[in-house]
Amino acid sequence: MAPTASRRSQPWPGYVLGFALGGFFDGILLHQILQWHHLLSAINGGDIRFQVAADGYFHALMYGVAAAGLWMLWRSRGSPAGMSGRSLFAGILIGFGAWHIVDALLSHWLLGIHRIRMDSINRLFWDLLWVGLFGLVPVVFGWILKGPKDGTPQFVRSADPARTLVVLLVLGAGALGIWPLRGNEFATVLFAPGAGQDHAVRSLASAGAQLVWMDASGELAVVRLARGQSGWWLFRHGAILVTGAGLPAGCLNFLRT
Repeated sequence: MAPTASRRSQPWPGYVLGFALGGFFDGILLHQILQWHHLLSAINGGDIRFQVAADGYFHALMYGVAAAGLWMLWRSRGSPAGMSGRSLFAGILIGFGAWHIVDALLSHWLLGIHRIRMDSINRLFWDLLWVGLFGLVPVVFGWILKGPKDGTPQFVRSADPARTLVVLLVLGAGALGIWPLRGNEFATVLFAPGAGQDHAVRSLASAGAQLVWMDASGELAVVRLARGQSGWWLFRHGAILVTGAGLPAGCLNFLRT
């Protein structure tokens, strides 16, 4: 009885890691790939530099949440009862869904800082569809998976490979948040306020990046990377944020709204 109770009292590593993965999923898919919204699309939406910076801070926050979850997962390895792979996966599903539910309630409807599709005339439909598919469904499946079988001893043996897979998944998802997408030759680069065009152009030239587009302030630019070139090197030449979206400034399609 005691080992089962102990295992059931350790859901938080999965919850926290799932919450972080939900944030990474949102930022990578909706901000970068689909380009449906920024974190603060409903606030000063015409200022692209502001929007890209806000997305960068959002990803930094998700890194902090993911780091806390990984620390909790590492701490759980010393528990006498251990943690089953099934329990961990169930917790991740619940945390993943919880992110989308919290995001819908807080960001979409209470604060109104963005909606799922800013360019849609039926924004509520997309909000409800998204929170249903990626919020409620994972929570329900996670709750079912977390059921009575959670205390079955044979699942404990799957905990170590499950932890390894979760760590790789979280680190990989986090890296995608700031790293240019694989196979994508474009990168969006943000310089510190007041850097100026001359400084930005010299920095990009030093990094071997080809300038494609730059705003009037010189603080935000889109560059073309050589094949195999990593956007990481741009940080060494004055950039404070580097991301990859495939279109100028990450989400320039929102200039039409």
